[in-house]
Amino acid sequence: MTLSAELYFSFRSPYSYLAIGRYRAMARDCAVDISLRPVYPLAIRQPDFFERNHPNWLQYTFLDMARVAQFHDIPFALPRPDPIVQDVATRRIAPEQPYIRRITRLGQAAARRGRGLAFAHEAAQLIWGGAENWHEGDHLAGAAERAGLDLAELDREVAAEPETLDAEIAANQQALEDAGHWGVPTLVFDGEPFFGQDRIAIARWRMEQKGLEKR
Repeated sequence: MTLSAELYFSFRSPYSYLAIGRYRAMARDCAVDISLRPVYPLAIRQPDFFERNHPNWLQYTFLDMARVAQFHDIPFALPRPDPIVQDVATRRIAPEQPYIRRITRLGQAAARRGRGLAFAHEAAQLIWGGAENWHEGDHLAGAAERAGLDLAELDREVAAEPETLDAEIAANQQALEDAGHWGVPTLVFDGEPFFGQDRIAIARWRMEQKGLEKR
């Protein structure tokens, strides 16, 4: 029996990056199909989020995400460029967001083909793994190829259907909230949400209770 689950994921979330490789390995090694459900980050959904946060929030997040990466031996570096165009001094989010809209729509186009998990993992390794100018050259083409996809085909779909893809991405966010959470990464299995990169072992434990087996 093959189980199924949904992974709600943002390309701007460092914790999504720190989780997705382990979820991809789980789907490879165990009889569970994990469908990617890309969502836009808080910077798009709530542009004033960073301005409202406690001053210690950002400093702690930087400390913690680097520590988690080191603990799990996952390559990690701050994105160059950041998928979100943001004024570092004021934390204000720019109205024009070319990077995050393209990459999230690409992720949704990949998810349509059942290759979302693989594409998001490969792309996230570029964004958060140290690649400079990850959005240029053949970086994303290589990520798509490693995921079994063709970037030119995905880009054509993104150019032709931006509104439809955005509607699907919004539906992903609504489905996440309907499942009982709002943030990423969240795995939803059998109607139960598991939020955070630190809930992977617990999610697997629950799946094992429901009959998860090795492939």
